Amino acid sequence: MSSHQPPHRSAAGPAGGFSPRTPDAPHAAHTATSPAALCGLLAEEDRLRVYAAVVLGAPGPTAIESATGLPARTVAAAVRRLQQGGLLAVVDGVLCADVEVFKDSVRANAAAPAAVEPMDADRQRDQILRTFIVDGRLAQMPAAHGKRMVVLEHIAAAFEPGVRYPEREVNAVLRAWFEDYAALRRYLVDSDLLSRADGTYWRTGGPVTL
Repeated sequence: MSSHQPPHRSAAGPAGGFSPRTPDAPHAAHTATSPAALCGLLAEEDRLRVYAAVVLGAPGPTAIESATGLPARTVAAAVRRLQQGGLLAVVDGVLCADVEVFKDSVRANAAAPAAVEPMDADRQRDQILRTFIVDGRLAQMPAAHGKRMVVLEHIAAAFEPGVRYPEREVNAVLRAWFEDYAALRRYLVDSDLLSRADGTYWRTGGPVTL
């Protein structure tokens, strides 16, 4: 009974089966190819078919011609171009496909994560804000008084000190923060962060940036 070989092997042995990558394989030495270059190499149908045949076990041009039905000249040109691009190489006299090149390309060309601007200079307050404010909106009102005050002070900063706002403007600002803007408005007033009189509101608390 013949032993079953794992399908993820990419180097084809002389008998057409899969054999492990050897230390002489090019993977260790090549530099990462850009994703655009890899797409360009495989965008041409003949090269894609040739590469797929090698991945599936074709050890050389004759086997590739048989697997793809392509003429010898087309196969030779495709193999040469894929070798130049780092997708194919000859290891121990057998063509092999370097499937790891795709992972290397993604890792090497991955965009660096964007720096996250803190919501507050104080690390502890910033962590509280990030817990309850998601994508610029208040996900839920904190139950703990201390955390709730951190969130309310942050929201109160949306109002300019010394400016008097009619209720409709206050509602419009708070609606952008929280669906229940009326409850949020009451929280701000009860916490002495906003004051009101005759339908007009003004900021009376919270940090002020100088």
